[in-house]
Amino acid sequence: MPDTLLEQHAEALRLFGERVRAVADGQWDAATPCTQWTVRDLVNHVTGEQLWIPPMVTDGRTVEEIGDAFSGDVLGEDPAGAWDRAAAAAHAAFTAAGAMDRTVRLSYGPALGRAYCAELTADCVVHTWDLSRGIGADDRLPDGLVEFALKEVMPYADGLAASGLFAAPLDIPAGANAQTRLLALAGRRG
Repeated sequence: MPDTLLEQHAEALRLFGERVRAVADGQWDAATPCTQWTVRDLVNHVTGEQLWIPPMVTDGRTVEEIGDAFSGDVLGEDPAGAWDRAAAAAHAAFTAAGAMDRTVRLSYGPALGRAYCAELTADCVVHTWDLSRGIGADDRLPDGLVEFALKEVMPYADGLAASGLFAAPLDIPAGANAQTRLLALAGRRG
C-alpha cells in the first residue's frame, strides 16, 4: 500500500490509466455515473486536470494566465496516449524539488502544492470508480486509495456539490464500508 502522498498520487494515476486503456472502441460514448458525461467526457476531464498541474505547480501560472488552454477536447485521436502523457507530466511536476511546499494559485485561492496534489489524487480515485462503472470494469478500488480519498474528502464533502463536479452527498448507510462511504460523500451510490 502506498505510504506517501506522492505514492498515493502515482497509484491513483496508474489505476485510472489502467481503466483508460481498458475502454473498448465502442465504449467512448457510454454513460457514466457523472450524469452529464460520457466515458470520453470523463476521461477528457481527468486528463485536462492533469494538464493544469505543470503550468500551475512548476511555472507558477494562475488560472487566469492559463485561460482556456485546456478547454475542449484534450484527448484527440489517442485518448490513452493523451492520458499517459498528461499523467506523467503531472506526476513529474509534483515530484520536483520543492513542489509540495510551493504555493499554487487555484481558482478558489492559494494552496500548497501538497494540498493540490491530495485534492487531485482523491478526485482521480473517485473518477476511477466512475470510469469503471462506465465501461463495466471491476469497480472495487484499492483499500489504501479509498482510505486516503475518504480522509481527503470528508472535511469538504458538503462543498463538493457546489463545485459542479460532484452530486450532493448521499446518506451513508449504517455499517457501510470505506468505499461506500467515500462514494456517498461524492454523491454516488456504490
